[in-house]
Amino acid sequence: MPDPTIDKTRSAEDDPSRRSVFNVPNLFSAIRFVGSLVLIGLTWAKLGQTYLLAWIVFLLFTDWVDGKLAIMLKEQTKFGAKLDSVADATFYGSVLLVTFWLKGDFLRQESPWLFAALAAYAINMLVAFAKFHRFAAYHTRSAKTGWLLFSIAIIAIFTDWSRWPLRVAAVGVLLTNLEETAITFVLRKPHVDVPSLYHALRIRRERKKTADTLPLG
Repeated sequence: MPDPTIDKTRSAEDDPSRRSVFNVPNLFSAIRFVGSLVLIGLTWAKLGQTYLLAWIVFLLFTDWVDGKLAIMLKEQTKFGAKLDSVADATFYGSVLLVTFWLKGDFLRQESPWLFAALAAYAINMLVAFAKFHRFAAYHTRSAKTGWLLFSIAIIAIFTDWSRWPLRVAAVGVLLTNLEETAITFVLRKPHVDVPSLYHALRIRRERKKTADTLPLG
């Protein structure tokens, strides 16, 4: 019996072009992209940390809700997946910059954890670009878990709660990007919205099976 999750996994070339890119999920992604740049401006203007944390939580909410709405409204598109990934990268980069700005000494103490996470992310993106000439937009289940861990870590840092949430989040990011790198090696053509390495292997087997049944000549 075919896996219904596989059926929802989309090849980048098979994405329905008839769907408009002007939709509510993409609006939330665009808000997150612009809002991440605004975050840097608010920090430069020396807005209080409580207000900055509230703004970050709002941006995290847009990250959570855009994917839910895309599925609920059936407005998943290749453009939306790419926009979401760009918005995510801009958001995480802005948060990292702002955190270094405000909590530099703390992050320097945790630099080995941060370096491991950032290196894994960079390798993941470079491998995907080298193979498919585009960056990964898999939105895996582990990435969603990483989002939760990252959210907790940011709150912990800004409230001076504990350093352990950051370390746990860094390990989560490391494992997520290792899985996504493996997905890139497994897939033969670019896909978006691949839940896990298991699903990537299923996609490869299904496509191989289809190719084997095609008539020759």
